[in-house]
Order: sequence, then structure tokens, then C-alpha cells
Amino acid sequence: MGILEVKGVNKRFGGLRALSDVNLSVQQNTCHAIIGPNGAGKSTLLNCLVGKLIPDTGSVLFDGQSVLGRKPHEINQMGISRVFQTPEIFAELTVLENVLIPCFAKRDGAYRLHAFETVAAERDINAQAEQMLRDVKMWEKRDMHAGSLSRGDKRRLEMAMCLSQRPKLLLLDEPTAGMARADTNNTIDLLKEIKGRGDITMVIIEHDMHVVFSLADRITVLAQGTPLVEDTPDNIKGHPKVKEAYLGEAAH
Repeated sequence: MGILEVKGVNKRFGGLRALSDVNLSVQQNTCHAIIGPNGAGKSTLLNCLVGKLIPDTGSVLFDGQSVLGRKPHEINQMGISRVFQTPEIFAELTVLENVLIPCFAKRDGAYRLHAFETVAAERDINAQAEQMLRDVKMWEKRDMHAGSLSRGDKRRLEMAMCLSQRPKLLLLDEPTAGMARADTNNTIDLLKEIKGRGDITMVIIEHDMHVVFSLADRITVLAQGTPLVEDTPDNIKGHPKVKEAYLGEAAH
């Protein structure tokens, strides 16, 4: 049994079938990619994984607990963090302030700023924020306003904000979208470092196959809301069902 289990998930929007009998098992401390052409149901599935959407039928379990119907802060407290397609940061705050917020908001579960109980607690939180920024190579930019950063650096900052919550599961929604190739490669390197620690499970939605094949241990291919294939990257390459989904014709 995986740390993340999706069982018999179906979701419709009016007459549109977005997901059809989706089953998914993600093993702990692996990277599982979900790919497919536009309209395949990838974003709908991701929104079900974080409780944002409730399936018409089926279940989503993380570490044995249902995520369905939970509020965002409850999802975070379960150990799930999400990196959005467009980086979600506080543009008016500095880089360091952006990371400090989730660092100590996690302490009381209220997700609000509050006074530190002791000097030692403040020192601990500041050290944690510094470490997160060093991990993503953003410490030297700690005093910059987040809104002035490049897209690649905004992505790194969002990664630091997510990691500061010490998640067990990191969900990545097209983390390299709109990036130049150099920033894409830097993001791949960062995600490889995170994966190499062996304490975080990743689920990634991504159109860039270079990113997918660089990171994924397993890949699920969706088409029209239905899982077509789940296999290793080597076996996905050239698979006739994958070619049919992307190119509209089966390989011969």
C-alpha cells in the first residue's frame, strides 16, 4: 500500500467527464509523474489530491487518512504541500519574510503571525528559515523583495516555503512552466536534491518530458480522464498507448 492511495475516483462537471475510475498508488519517498495531453484531467486529479475538489465517487487517502473535504490548513498539517503552476508568494515581503511565515505558523496550527514564546523559539525558527533558503540557494537574496525576483527564483522561494512546512508529500503543478531552459535545469537539480534526501514523496504534473524523465520513478498517463498506462519511465517511452494519446494515432 502506498502513502497516497486514489481509489475509484470519478468526477464530472455537468456533462463533462473529467475523471473516470482513476486508481493510483504512490509509494513513499518516490517521485510519481502524471502526464497527458491538454484536457486529460491532470489538474482535476491534483485538486482532488489536496481536497480542493471532492470526487463524485471514490476516495483519496494520504497516510491512511482521507483528504476529502479538508480545509487548506488541515491539508498542510497532514504533511501535504503544493507548488502551484504560478508561484504563490507574498510579493510585497522580503524573501526571508516569505519563508518565516510558514516556518512559525506551522507551530500552532493557526497559520497566523504570533509572538514568539521564548528567545530560543525565535532563534530556532530563524535558523530553520535560513537553512531552507540555503537549501534552495536563495540565502544571498534574503533581503530582496519577492516581487522583484525572476520566475526561476520565485519558484525556488516557493519551494523553500513549502519545504519549511516539513511536508511528507510535495505536489508540483508544472513547476517549470514558462521558464527558460537554464531555470528549468536549475529546478530539476533542486528537485533531485530534495528527492535525494529520501524523506519526501513527490507527485508532479508536467508537460516537459525532459523534466518528467529526469525525476520520475513511476509515470501515470491520463487521456480524457482515464488512466491509460502506469509504468517506469523506460517502459513509458515509445509505448503505443502513449503515442496514441499524444499524437492521435497508435504506433505500428
